[in-house]
Amino acid sequence: MKRQSLSLIVGLAALALIFTVFTSLSPSAAAPETKTVVIGFTASQTGKLNVEGMRQINGVNLWIEQVNAAGGVKLPDGTALKFAAKFYDDESKKERVQELYTKLISADKADFLISPYSSGLADAAAVIAQQYNKIMITAGAASDSTYKKGYTLIYQAYTPASRYLTGAIDILAKLDPKAKKVAIVYEKDKFSTDVVNALKAYAEGKGYQVVLFEGYEPGTTDFAPFINKIPAGVDAVMGGGHFADTTTFARQLYEKKVLTKMVALLVAPPEPKFAELGEAAVGVIGPSQWESLATTYSPETAKKLNIEWFGPGVGEFTAAYKSKYNEDPSYHSAGGYVAGLLLQQAIAKSGSIDTAKVKTSLDAMNMLTFYGQIKFDTEKAHGLQIGHEMIYTQWQKDDKGKLTNQLVWPEAFKTAGVNVYRTK
Repeated sequence: MKRQSLSLIVGLAALALIFTVFTSLSPSAAAPETKTVVIGFTASQTGKLNVEGMRQINGVNLWIEQVNAAGGVKLPDGTALKFAAKFYDDESKKERVQELYTKLISADKADFLISPYSSGLADAAAVIAQQYNKIMITAGAASDSTYKKGYTLIYQAYTPASRYLTGAIDILAKLDPKAKKVAIVYEKDKFSTDVVNALKAYAEGKGYQVVLFEGYEPGTTDFAPFINKIPAGVDAVMGGGHFADTTTFARQLYEKKVLTKMVALLVAPPEPKFAELGEAAVGVIGPSQWESLATTYSPETAKKLNIEWFGPGVGEFTAAYKSKYNEDPSYHSAGGYVAGLLLQQAIAKSGSIDTAKVKTSLDAMNMLTFYGQIKFDTEKAHGLQIGHEMIYTQWQKDDKGKLTNQLVWPEAFKTAGVNVYRTK
């Protein structure tokens, strides 16, 4: 009888152990569920926009790596959201974009979208995003007009094109209060045209005479016909387009010994690769969406502005990017990263990946990041960026004759004074 009791006790103990192991492996006691959120986009891995496009891809991928390593975004029900990128090469071609964004949504089941680089390509993608009820963050796309078409799900990370080069006029006024004549030579594409139309209006409103306003076709490599039209004695040359054409234009301005107090060009000058021009880069100013020199983007500044701070600091982002890609980040890199950061915060605030709830979070967003302030228009031009401001850099030589890119405007952020381009 005692043996039977002992056997019964051992048996019950074994059953208890089995039950304990079973319940520890059951769904109710398992680790929180992990769900993958797909971020879809196209990027110019080939074609004329490949430099800018690849930098943007790098930024997005770095954000995904970091947010996932930190455990993702936790939802109120305990679900951990991890992120994955699905992207295609749009070859810098507008006709490829709508086909590929439709595929990203329909076949690849993308939950959220990031735009391709350039305003023209982003504009084409916006149609598809809105049609399929998908939120899209436009990184690398500055045109204002996209946000005047009645879209409600498209949100801009960049400072709009209408404010892209206007600061260059303010720099010119500081550099030479007597300056009066400006020549504008630009690429005839959507983004560049939007920029220079706003620049021309701003310059004329400040009393400057625009003595040349000339556009060149995309793909132009010989700028002699345009440079030859620049009048002698002009105070500033402004314009350009994207990386390839602007870099060539800057080189040919140098080779043809154009004399002017200031050269301010789009897109290319803030790119580290622009330094490969050597002497032709010296003195060239470029508007930038972000620079690693802008260290005042910090939690302390956010506190002074009475707005929220979110994400890594400027130094943290820069160090992480350099460690991963063995190159300095450009503003295109930062734009890709911050596009993901905005989605991350909006999802976290809404506690959901539901389009309507994330949209509500984005509409209410007003925060400072390593990239600058982020706030969206929710009235006349829904999704237009109204918080972020441009900064301006200039290639200068240090005491040892080495090329460095200095932050020269706004004055509150500058690391060096602005230099004259070349007058003799």
